[in-house]
Amino acid sequence: QVHVVESGGNLVQAGGSLRLSCAASGSIFSINAMGWYRQAPGKQRELVEAITSGGSTNYADSVKGRFTISRDNAWNTVYLQMNSLKPEDTAVYYCNAEEVVPPVSYDYWGQGTQVTVSS
Repeated sequence: QVHVVESGGNLVQAGGSLRLSCAASGSIFSINAMGWYRQAPGKQRELVEAITSGGSTNYADSVKGRFTISRDNAWNTVYLQMNSLKPEDTAVYYCNAEEVVPPVSYDYWGQGTQVTVSS
């Protein structure tokens, strides 16, 4: 079983910065991709940014140039540096970890951390 725990959410003013952290722990075989998703009230969960164990990244256009994902493979941790925050970034941010146990993969989710950006 893999446990995913996020931290770092907070209330911040528009233009400010936050850094989210996420750690995957437990009986881990091999973690491939780790990423951040967010869900605002009344909206579907959406990808923010993800990174593979090899360092390839995928991100939403809405965060390009403002958010940066980084990862420590040795500790199965991932970070999301969020700069120039906007009120529309307000959401619950969830961390996802993809464990690969060939030939299948499993997705694990954290409980979410609230990010609120005031105007």
